[in-house]
Amino acid sequence: MPELSQDAERSSAPLPFGVAEVTGPSMVPTLHHGDRLLVHYGARVRPGDVVVLRHPFQQDLLVVKRATERREGGWWVRGDNTYAGGDSTDYGTVPDELVLGRVRFRYRPRRAAQCSPLALVVWALSAARPVLSARPVSRRLRAR
Repeated sequence: MPELSQDAERSSAPLPFGVAEVTGPSMVPTLHHGDRLLVHYGARVRPGDVVVLRHPFQQDLLVVKRATERREGGWWVRGDNTYAGGDSTDYGTVPDELVLGRVRFRYRPRRAAQCSPLALVVWALSAARPVLSARPVSRRLRAR
């Protein structure tokens, strides 16, 4: 169930940014296995943001989830892939001190099979993207 490589957590670096690697299916279609993430540690979290956090029961395990709403006791987090599990439906709210940072950017490495000129162009146009916040459905419905 690990979502990020164990080397992903920021050490005592002078900048509040770090790189992480996704190693699970719970955030598909937003993030895929092997994606690299630029994480802004200590950033303010809002509902809809993709965040890196420590697992509440295994604090040496880092996971990436979407912070869906603020509840009493912390953040309710969910994976974008509802069939993968491993989110607040399993372990409840995540205390603020376990939410480490906000994902700002996603980079998909090139696969070895992408060697034709057309495949390289398609990869170059789609490999790097910002990770945007998803506005909650209830907020979108109220705005109409």
